[in-house]
Amino acid sequence: MIADYLRMLAYACTIFLSAFLLFAVQPMIGKMILPWFGGSAAVWSTCLLFFQTALLAGYLYAHWSTRSLKPRYQAILHVALMAASLALLPILPSPFWKPQHAGDPSGRILLLLAVTIGLPYILLSTTSPLLQAWYVAAKPGSIPYRLFALSNFGSLLALISYPALFEPLFTTHTQGYGWSWVYAVFVVVCAIVALAALRAGHQSRATSRSDEPPTPPPAWHLRLLWTALAACSTALLLAITNHMSQNVAPIPFLWVLPLGLYLITFILCFEREKVYHRAVFLPLLAIALGGAAFTIYYNEGNPNIRWAIPTFAATLFVCCMVCHGELVRLKPDPRHLTFFYMMISLGGALGGVFVAIAAPHIFHTYAELPLSLVTCPALAALVLWIAPGNWSRRGGLTFARGALAVFTLALAGYLGYQKLENDKLFRLSERNFYGVLRVRDVAQSADETAERRLIHGTINHGSQLLDPKRRDLPTSYYGPYSGMGRAMRYFQARGPIRAGVIGLGAGVTAGFCRAGDVFRFYEINPLTLAIASSWFTFLKDCKADHQVLLGDARLTLEAQPSQQFDLLAVDAFTSDAIPVHLLTREAFALYFRHLKPRGILAVHVSNRYLDLVPVVARNARDLGKTALDIDDDDEEEDYYSSSDWVLVCGDSSIFHDQLFNSSSALPARLRADLRPWTDDYSNLFQILKNHED
Repeated sequence: MIADYLRMLAYACTIFLSAFLLFAVQPMIGKMILPWFGGSAAVWSTCLLFFQTALLAGYLYAHWSTRSLKPRYQAILHVALMAASLALLPILPSPFWKPQHAGDPSGRILLLLAVTIGLPYILLSTTSPLLQAWYVAAKPGSIPYRLFALSNFGSLLALISYPALFEPLFTTHTQGYGWSWVYAVFVVVCAIVALAALRAGHQSRATSRSDEPPTPPPAWHLRLLWTALAACSTALLLAITNHMSQNVAPIPFLWVLPLGLYLITFILCFEREKVYHRAVFLPLLAIALGGAAFTIYYNEGNPNIRWAIPTFAATLFVCCMVCHGELVRLKPDPRHLTFFYMMISLGGALGGVFVAIAAPHIFHTYAELPLSLVTCPALAALVLWIAPGNWSRRGGLTFARGALAVFTLALAGYLGYQKLENDKLFRLSERNFYGVLRVRDVAQSADETAERRLIHGTINHGSQLLDPKRRDLPTSYYGPYSGMGRAMRYFQARGPIRAGVIGLGAGVTAGFCRAGDVFRFYEINPLTLAIASSWFTFLKDCKADHQVLLGDARLTLEAQPSQQFDLLAVDAFTSDAIPVHLLTREAFALYFRHLKPRGILAVHVSNRYLDLVPVVARNARDLGKTALDIDDDDEEEDYYSSSDWVLVCGDSSIFHDQLFNSSSALPARLRADLRPWTDDYSNLFQILKNHED
């Protein structure tokens, strides 16, 4: 009895540690490589695809080894692979993988992850199914599924601890070395447990094979349902994560929240099967999906974050409870558990491929989210037809089938109608790795001047007046009293200028061009350049010596000699999210290498949810510069937008000019509690605004 308890404890501790490491590395490695690929939210989606695919590889390995190898050889092979994986430590990505050219970096990200953490991650993912299989072999007739719940609990604890503990306290390099040391300890512990467990398993197999009758393999329709349910929950996880993070920032907190909810549903469903009640969760499914469907299109996709994020989080939780609850209901005999886990991981990989790889190439908008929302009740209805289980009330099954079918059709009709109506607003919708770009024309009215807008996600990224006589007038965030407008007027009053702009948008800043000026635009998204060149005329009309340089701005600037700019503007956004790597102290040092001694760095910090002013102010102070915050609410014309710019300069006397003397121009606020942002450390969670601007 004591031996069995100790064996179970050893299994539990090893599985818990492996799960903790497995999910602690996900936000860690994602944050490490995020700056190299433009800070796009799609980087995390691609990372999740890799994690799901590696999980599938681990489960395939577990299934193959337990079916094809004798216990002794299973142990030898597994210990050998774990020993080999130590050669890949520490898990710090090589700068070699930084992209050299513009374009879709999905393949490069997947290769980077495979080389950096591929083998350790696959071996960690094998631990739970492999040890559960060994536990069944050592103790025939036992039920190991609670160990799967324990595995998910370890994963959840890792996810919670990352934004709450590891990210605020440690740099990414320290995190990488710390994880690597703990992984080395895990390898030793797992090797000991594996050898001891399989010795016990070898003895019990000899007696159990003749005592237990063989169990038939699961039916094909059950295998398809396992895969489909897992694919649906994973697709919802990725699609909802993308939707929530594209308008705030691709930060670990908004990665961890959905993934944590996803794991909680696994824990609840596999630990206590009775937690999932169809009579409770199927009605909740209809309510949650209805709320999410409304939120997607409310206020043209710009709902208040205070209730939008809880709505999507609740929807993900309920949908995953249904998918994973039905998975547990359909689980096979424990002797088929490695195959069961393999099919679940296959579904997860397929869901990841759909959202991260297929959707950007198939759809012109974020259509995968409404499609996934409709798929969830459709799958639930299908399960009720194919594997209904036991129903206590007569007629209950018929009612549930009919209600789910009607709701699914109504939801599909509503989302389809809203999408068609929304698409009518835009003359062009195109999508790639960096998001959705759309062009919209606004007709002349009593309240609005006729203009053409470039929309990225849900945010205006530049406008052009449709009046041919005024089409070169800088509009939106670049009015004469904006921070950018004031800095431009200051330098242009003194002759030809050299200017650099990080972030092209619609090309509105090219409206400042004059003959004799030199303008350099830095843009990571080739689609942005294509649209700015074909749907807007700012670049075509620019009379200055101008050039658009494709690629990540920091990587491009690092490769260039000093450009001696009078003005360098940082105006790069993905929807409403600014790439964090453009706001670090190292980035600012690079910017000032390209500025003249009396040059100005103009940083666009307008954001609905993040207070970026103290970040810029801290960088300015650390570099011995002066920072001026120009929060302009220009209502002179409707085609000007309110904007917040921070101007940073090494010569504070420039800010004594009358152009910078106004009630909207104040010294940039510093925060004593704000740790300086570096390439190795940043924390957006602490600069979230407490109110809606």
